Amino acid sequence: MSAPGIAAALADRRRSADVVLDHVPVGGDVIVGLGNGAPATVLDAIETGAGLLRDVRLHQMLPLRDRAYINGEVPGLRHVSWFLSPHDKDAFHQGKCDLVPNSFSDVPRLMHTCTERSLVIAAVSPPDRHGYFSLGCHAEYAAAMIGQVPFFVEVNRRMPRTFGENQLHVSEIVGWCEADYELVELPSREPRDADRRIAELVAERVPDGGTIQAGIGTIPNLVLELLADRRDLGVHTELLSDGFVGLVESGAVTGTRKATHRNKLITTTALGTSRLYEFVGDNPGVEFWPVDYTNDPRNIAREPRFVAINATLEVDFLGQCASESLGSDYWSSSGGQPDYARGAVLAEQGQSFIVLHSTTGDGLTSRIVPQLHPGAAVTTFKNTVDCVVTEYGIAELRGSSIRERTGRLIAIAHPRFREELARRAREIGYLSG
Repeated sequence: MSAPGIAAALADRRRSADVVLDHVPVGGDVIVGLGNGAPATVLDAIETGAGLLRDVRLHQMLPLRDRAYINGEVPGLRHVSWFLSPHDKDAFHQGKCDLVPNSFSDVPRLMHTCTERSLVIAAVSPPDRHGYFSLGCHAEYAAAMIGQVPFFVEVNRRMPRTFGENQLHVSEIVGWCEADYELVELPSREPRDADRRIAELVAERVPDGGTIQAGIGTIPNLVLELLADRRDLGVHTELLSDGFVGLVESGAVTGTRKATHRNKLITTTALGTSRLYEFVGDNPGVEFWPVDYTNDPRNIAREPRFVAINATLEVDFLGQCASESLGSDYWSSSGGQPDYARGAVLAEQGQSFIVLHSTTGDGLTSRIVPQLHPGAAVTTFKNTVDCVVTEYGIAELRGSSIRERTGRLIAIAHPRFREELARRAREIGYLSG
């Protein structure tokens, strides 16, 4: 398409946000971009015009803003969550929205097979001279649908232009509108002494030339801070956070020893502060790929010395990790933890670290437990878990017996709970004597 043709196509498809209503059918499934990929003004228009709609389901992971329809306050609209956040957790507990169990790598395929996929709505960067928008700080499931599902997009002037497999041409959209608002930033939490000790234990085991994945949270970010003296690290991660920026700037990350995508940081999501958003903007060294690529354990396993770092809520004597719920009280969903835990242990010299505090915040309850709370969802299961880390040490579980696992986990529990845990282990039959 020539430059005049691109300009004409952009002008022809430019619309007001409320035109999105023309593309949402009765009983349709609308796919909403994750995080900052959710188009705020388009969602405003859908809520305002909901009287013209009926039985519409809006599918999304990790919303970053409160919405009336999420809380069941807009007749005709139903929020379907694929990963809970603080903005839809209460709605789920109150039965006002639905939650679909999944592993993040499987979300594009599930959305393809289990929904009508009537429309994708997403926030994007302004188009370039070739007529391409980018999905900005995101790729995930939306990028996987480019060319297969119609898009209605919102050009947010604050969304950085990025590179990778998240490019959307004007010919693939049914309409676009404009907006101008700040991206949501994730505030950092002040680290505790236990956070620092856990991070130190993990960082000691990260080798030069390793490829890193770090999940969301204080401890994974602290680990990244401690790797500034490493050499030739690579990045292949579901989530790109501020901690990775520091590693690039220190020279620790070069990507030269990666087996795939040498010299590139590969991710599917960037979520953090304005520092991170500025870093990824117009940066050809960072590529955003669909989540069914970044989180495929087979792709992860192709990188030697892969290191996966993820957090959990509770671990039992078998090594089962409950990372998304305490009992039946759901906090999030599986995300990419099982994808990366599996991929890392399949990689040559790979390591997977599951991190947690030894106790709850009040210190009254051990997070190393004989058995998970009733109703708990197992996120990383016993056959996959590799190393579990608390502030008291590292329990190496992969390839160990149940007796060995139990003893090693008790050894990294808080000292005041160890005697009781050992007693329960003997009752269960996992320890003798």
